[in-house]
Parts: sequence; structure tokens; C-alpha cells
Amino acid sequence: MPESAPQSAALEDIMVAMDVVDTLRHQEKLVARELDGEGRRERLLTRLRNMYAAQGIEVPDHVLEQGIAALEEERFQYKAVASSWRTRIAKIWVSRARWAKPVGFLSVLASALYAVYFTVDVLPQRQLLSSLPTQVRTSLSQIKAVAKKPEIVVEAERIAANAQAALAAGNLEVAESVLGNLTALNRQLNQSFTVRIVARPNKQSGVWRRPPGNPNGRNYYLIVEAVDAKNQPVELAIMNEENNKATKVTSWGLRVDEKTFNRVAADKKDDGIIQNNIVGHKPVGVLQMEYVVATSGATITEW
Repeated sequence: MPESAPQSAALEDIMVAMDVVDTLRHQEKLVARELDGEGRRERLLTRLRNMYAAQGIEVPDHVLEQGIAALEEERFQYKAVASSWRTRIAKIWVSRARWAKPVGFLSVLASALYAVYFTVDVLPQRQLLSSLPTQVRTSLSQIKAVAKKPEIVVEAERIAANAQAALAAGNLEVAESVLGNLTALNRQLNQSFTVRIVARPNKQSGVWRRPPGNPNGRNYYLIVEAVDAKNQPVELAIMNEENNKATKVTSWGLRVDEKTFNRVAADKKDDGIIQNNIVGHKPVGVLQMEYVVATSGATITEW
């Protein structure tokens, strides 16, 4: 055990040197004054020696020298670790108790919002994307099954091709709109109704109008309506030739020649009843009404 005493003495010297450094740090003005310039180091040693002596502590000069040197070299002084990505991560982890709850709440809120977005927007779009091709094929097949004219099938195939092209491009909005046109065509083809002259009390059965730009001319119209097999009115989109606007109506004016107009007027005047009140039909498989009276097919919706 011959080396234990020197090791103990060295350790004590280090501890005392650290105490000296600590003392010097608490005496900043003294250190600044005594170390500022040459020849004053000895005075600082004397002051330190006297300070420890006043406390009843005997400190060798070489230990005081070590303390002064350590202060000058900034030994025994804590230095903050330089900032880096590792220290930033460590600080975030240490402070997790402060931010964990709000971040957790935001995470839950974000998940809830995404769930709503997925349910309201993403999922319906996926379902629409998968169902639209089937709907297009079904509508086209139904049209082909009832169409009585080849040009109707050609038009339906053109619309279906446009829908398929929009789907291939991922444009669901356009595809859905085009499918709507195909569905409307299918619905119109499957409609069946009779067109008859309105002959109810206090209702006009015919009118004449001055054509725009021809104050001396007259256009004659029979007021007609569409009814289905159950005698229920059918609402149709009718184009008004006077303003070129289409309006959904259950009765409208059908333009006829003067002879037909006068014949219907005489029929109604005779007994208040129009005997031959049927002017046309719209059978399944065609798009246009088929008339049994002389007419240009022009119509009005206001009179």
C-alpha cells in the first residue's frame, strides 16, 4: 500500500484547487483586478493565502497556483454541449410532458377529420368510379333494346364513348355528367304518352300570335297536353320558339296551319266538346312525338 498516501494527497490537492477556482469565481472583481497586468499574480496568491488562513485552512502555494492556472484555463467549469440535431431531439423528448397532450389531441382530431373526409369524399368517389362503367353499359344496353331508329343507337354509343373516355382520364365529374345525358336519353326513349287538345271549362284550346318582326302575320297554336296510360299529366321540357327557352310544362301551344286551327275552333263551338282531340302520340323507342295533324312542330310555352 505504498502508493495510497501520494494518491490521496494528489486527490486532496485537486479538490482544494477546485475550491480555489470556485472561490476565485465568486471574487470576480478581485480576480479581474489582480490578474490584470504583470507582477500582480503574487499579490493574488497572498490574498488567497490570507483568505484561507483566516478560515483556519492551510493551503500550499503550489495548490493555489494550480487553482489560479485552472481558472485561467477554464478547467472545472461547466460548458454547455454544442447544439446539434441530437441535443434538439433530447430536449424535445425531455419536454414531452408539456407537448404530448396537445399533440395527442391534434393527432386524434386529424384522424377524425381524415375519417370524415374519407367517408364523405374519397369513399363515394371510389364507389362511383367502380359503378359508373356498369351504369354506362347498362344504360346503353337498355337503349339498344328499345330504340326503333338506328340513329338513336348511334347517338347513344357516342355518349357512352364520351363517358368511358372521361372515366379513363379520371374525370369523374365529366363522366357523371355524360352518364346523366345517357340516362335522360334512356328515360325519354321509354316514355309513352298521348298528346291531346286541352278542352276543359275556362281553358283555352287555341290561340293565335303575331310573329316577331311581322305585325301583319299570324301564327296559330292549339293548346295541348301530354297524358300517360293512366290519364295522368306528363311534364315535358318544351322549347318556346319565341324566346328559344326550354321550360318544363304539362301543357303548351303546338303550331298548326290556319285550316286545322279553324276546324278545331268550329268543333268546340258546336257543343263545347272537341270530338277529335288527339293530335299525336309518343310511343316507346322514339324520341319525337308523332302527330296526326298538320303541324310544323314549333311550340310556345306562354300565351
